[in-house]
Amino acid sequence: MRTLGSSIAALLLQAQSSGATDNRPSTSIVELVAGSSSVSKVVLLILALLSIVSWSIILYKIWTFRRSARQTATFLEVFRRSSKFSEVQAVCRSLADSPLVGLFQSGYTELTAQLRQGPDSVPGPSNPQASVGRPTLKSLSAVDRSLMRASVVEVNKLEKRVPFLATTASIAPFIGLFGTVWGIMAAFQGIGQTGSTNLGVVAPGIADALMATAAGLVAAIPAVYFYNYFTQRVKIFASEMDDFAMEFLNIAERNFT
Repeated sequence: MRTLGSSIAALLLQAQSSGATDNRPSTSIVELVAGSSSVSKVVLLILALLSIVSWSIILYKIWTFRRSARQTATFLEVFRRSSKFSEVQAVCRSLADSPLVGLFQSGYTELTAQLRQGPDSVPGPSNPQASVGRPTLKSLSAVDRSLMRASVVEVNKLEKRVPFLATTASIAPFIGLFGTVWGIMAAFQGIGQTGSTNLGVVAPGIADALMATAAGLVAAIPAVYFYNYFTQRVKIFASEMDDFAMEFLNIAERNFT
């Protein structure tokens, strides 16, 4: 790459020192794309598709994560003020985008299965129906395992489509670099055929070649930023799920063991 850069710089200096002038108007980006080679057009098309898909994922995940955060806050408020788990279960359908709902439903199902009772008679966190001969859990660790399985499922839902951003961030610069190298090769081949180093002849080919690298960076930079952002948000959701699982287990142990 250093040798390639030195060759381009020397070529441009030679064209400038020759005193060649070009009175044609500057070529626009649209004209460069229209006049580019088939390989360059394919490279730009691939990068455009990667960028479009990436931005679709970015906008979708921003919307879903904000919705999940709002519903998580609402669900925690309902969970902590309810006197029965059945009351919490009743609002789960309206808060289905919260990852804590999946954890609660998994733990609630395991809890009711062990207690062999209907879901409406399971005591809640703040006001358990304590009585003589109340039902007890056979295995608290089974409830814990159920919560862990649900946590894995919810994290996978949150991470869905996010790896595509990492893929775009990794390959887009290399695709652009391939287009640039191919364009530079074509530019030098054209110089060899015409035997002219006139800047007006050289510049469009070099600009066409460098445009692929620019397009690769345009696709990669947002993908890198939002991949890191979404990864951090998933970690925050995972931490909230761990806290909720411990809170759920504490309630189950306190009331049913």
